[in-house]
Amino acid sequence: MRVYLDNCCYNRPYDNQNQLKVYMEAQAKLEIQQMIMDGKLELVTSYVLEAENAANPFDGKRTDIQSFIDAYTKAFVSKKQESEVQKIADAIMKSGIKTMDAYHIACAEIAGCGVFFTTDRRLLKYRAERMRILNPVTYIIEQEGGE
Repeated sequence: MRVYLDNCCYNRPYDNQNQLKVYMEAQAKLEIQQMIMDGKLELVTSYVLEAENAANPFDGKRTDIQSFIDAYTKAFVSKKQESEVQKIADAIMKSGIKTMDAYHIACAEIAGCGVFFTTDRRLLKYRAERMRILNPVTYIIEQEGGE
């Protein structure tokens, strides 16, 4: 199954781990990352994700995230597809989703992802037509038969 992680997921392991929610999301993201590395999930990324990551002011985080993306991306939504991405993103933004989030969702839809991962509570409320939008913790619980 193809999956797309938004920028907040990639950055979660670098956040302050003192809050249980943040810690759990970081651990779940790392487990999903391992599933990608093991070939159990196919990573999809995009020009939008790479641009957002490139703006990260922390060199180590930015480099680590880009290295993972470079090593494990199986499908990439390129800037050549921007008009298609923009058309879908415009429709998504009409529901109140912010621009960058809408572009990420549009890229994931274009690439045929089954799951879009985010830790953004507001974004988790959005219902995409062709894929699930999940918190990494929810996905791990489902995979372990705990739902």
